[in-house]
Amino acid sequence: MNVETRRDFHSQLDDVRASLARLTSSVIEEIPRATSVLLDGDLEGAEYVIRADDEIDARAIELEERAYQLIALQAPVATDLRALVAVAKIVGDVERSADLCVNICKAARRIYRHPLDPKLRGIIAKMGEQAQLLYEAALESYVDNDEAKAAALDDMDSTLDSLQREMIRAIVECSAAGNLELETAVQLAMVARFYERIGDHAVNMGERVRYVISGWLPEHKGASRYRTSVDDTGELPRFPTPES
Repeated sequence: MNVETRRDFHSQLDDVRASLARLTSSVIEEIPRATSVLLDGDLEGAEYVIRADDEIDARAIELEERAYQLIALQAPVATDLRALVAVAKIVGDVERSADLCVNICKAARRIYRHPLDPKLRGIIAKMGEQAQLLYEAALESYVDNDEAKAAALDDMDSTLDSLQREMIRAIVECSAAGNLELETAVQLAMVARFYERIGDHAVNMGERVRYVISGWLPEHKGASRYRTSVDDTGELPRFPTPES
């Protein structure tokens, strides 16, 4: 690239990064909104979140396409290439997190007028708060190129994982006491999973930040086990078939 072309490329890259930050901010706003919908039985609020998802999908698709166009047309290398690859990856996590907020709102509609035990309500509120905190920290790490903050997301996510387990225990206890109908219990268990997955997507965002800054890649345990099994035997591992 000549100087002028490089300057134009970095201007476009900065614009793509800013667009991703705005998209992420929009999804962060959806997390407490979805939590309020669930706790308040707000059908109008649920409809708002569900309808807003189409716009988020459209923005995500456009942003991903812009990232791929820059890769194809500008042939960036090193950090610039990693930055664009990260955008394409992160935008998928952000879009799926918006989908999970929609899922929470749909669950709220299914259990409308079904009372929730105060203990369950408290855990739901905590899960919503922790998921929001995770995403805010993930966005800050991205905007500030802060590798330390990105690395800390995994520990923050363990709190959300603990809340999910606490939620499942509370659901079982309430069901055993006859205070929770089966359909409501199933929906709430799914909601706990939705919050936990939102946290996972925030952690993924942090991993992409670390990749951009230093080239660090997370350990993929399943892939490592696969490679080890091949190295030990020199053959591809045989997996059981439905007939075996």
